[in-house]
Amino acid sequence: MKAVGRRGARAGRPPRSRSVGAPARGARRWQTDEGNTVSDSSGRRTSDQPPHDSGTRPGPPPPEDPEPRGGILMGRPFGVPIYVTPSWFVIAALITWVFGGQLDRVLPELGAARYLLAFFFAVAFYGSVLIHELAHTLVALRYKLGVRRIQLQFFGGVSEIENEAERPWREFWLAFVGPLLSLVLGGVFYLALQAVELSTVPGVLLTGLMVSNLVVAAFNLLPGLPLDGGRMLRAVVWAVTGRPMTGTVAAAWAGRALAVAVLIGLPLVSSARELDRSRTDTLVDAVLAAVLAAIIWNGATGALRNARLKEVLPGLRLRDLARRAVEVTADTPLGEAMRRAHEAQAGAVVVVDGRGEPIALVRESAVRAVPEHRRPWVAVGPLARDLEPGLRLPADLAGEDLLRAVRATPAGEYLVVEADGRVFGVATLTDIEQRLTAAVTGR
Repeated sequence: MKAVGRRGARAGRPPRSRSVGAPARGARRWQTDEGNTVSDSSGRRTSDQPPHDSGTRPGPPPPEDPEPRGGILMGRPFGVPIYVTPSWFVIAALITWVFGGQLDRVLPELGAARYLLAFFFAVAFYGSVLIHELAHTLVALRYKLGVRRIQLQFFGGVSEIENEAERPWREFWLAFVGPLLSLVLGGVFYLALQAVELSTVPGVLLTGLMVSNLVVAAFNLLPGLPLDGGRMLRAVVWAVTGRPMTGTVAAAWAGRALAVAVLIGLPLVSSARELDRSRTDTLVDAVLAAVLAAIIWNGATGALRNARLKEVLPGLRLRDLARRAVEVTADTPLGEAMRRAHEAQAGAVVVVDGRGEPIALVRESAVRAVPEHRRPWVAVGPLARDLEPGLRLPADLAGEDLLRAVRATPAGEYLVVEADGRVFGVATLTDIEQRLTAAVTGR
C-alpha cells in the first residue's frame, strides 16, 4: 500500500495521441474527394458539436467544474473537499480478506470476528493515508498553491494541487511533508505499542498500523514520479541545474524505472520470503504488482507531459495556427467556394454579408457530407455556423488564455481577427490539438 503523490498543475490536460504539427498560415488547402477541392483530413468534429475526448485525438480540456466530484464526499477540512472513490471499497475488501487471514494465525480465538477487526484496520490505515495527504494540503495552502480536492482511492490518496511551487525547495518540502507525517505516525503507533501486549487485539492493530505507515513512508520516498520521492528528486535536480524541466525529465525516467522494478521485483521478493505460498497468493501479488507498476508508469508519463505542456504553452499563438480563408456570400454555391479556396491555397471559408462583414464559418464536416455531384447546387449558407461572440478570437491570443477561450466556447472553427476587426484567418480545433500534441510529445 502507498499514498500516491500529488498531481501537477492543471495548465491543461495533456494530449494523449499522436498527431502531426499544425501548418503555418496558408500552408493547408482544402481538397476534394478526388484531389481538387474540400477537407484534407477526415473524422474532424463539426463546429456545432462540443469537443470530447475520443481516445484517439486529444483536445483542450472541457470547462472545469468549480467543484469536481470524485466519489463520496466525506468532509471539507480547511475548505478542501475529501472524496472516497468506489475503488476504495475494493481495496478495503482486499485488505479485510488478506489481513483477516493473517489474524487467524495470531488470534485464532477470534473466529469470524477477525474479519471485522481486519476491516477496522483498513479504515484506520486509510485514516493514516488521509493524514499524509492533509500534510501536503496544508503546506500547499500555506504556499497559496490551491488544492482542488483530496481523493482516497485504490492505491492510497491523491492531493490535487492546482499550481506548481515557484521555487525548488518549496517543491521539496511540499513533497517531503507527507512521508514525514507517515514516519511520525509510525513512531506514535510504536510508542503506543509499548503499553499493550503484542498478542492482544490492540497489540495486533497497533503493530499493523505502525508497519503500514512505515511502509507508506518508505515507498513514497522512492525517487521516482509520481511518488513524493520523485517530487523531491525533481526539486533537487531543479535546484542544481536551475531548470525545472530537467528535474521533471530525470524524475519521470526514474519513475518509469521504478515501475519496471516493482513489476518484476515485488512478486520475486514475496516468493522468496515465503516458499510455501499458495497459487492464489502468488497470483494476487502478481496482479497487485502489475496494477501498482501501471499507476507509477502512467503517473510518471503524465507528469512529464504536463511539464512539457507548461513549458511550451506560452509559445502557442493563435496567429501561428490560423489558416488563410476566403470570403463568400451565403448564396455562393459550395463548388464555387471550394474552387476559390483551392486557388487561394486557403483552408477555410468565411461567410460575409452584403457589407463584407463576416457572419458565419463554413463547417468542414458539413462540406464533407455533401456529395460531389451536389456541390454546385448547394449554397454555403446552410453549411455554416453563425458567428457567436466566443467564436471570434483575437489573433494575438496565446498560451493559457487561448486554451481558456477555446474551453469557454467549444467549436470546430474560430474566426481569427486583428485588433482593428479585420479578418486574419480561421483556426480549427484540430490544428490547436495537433500543435499541443506535437509539443507535448517532443515533435
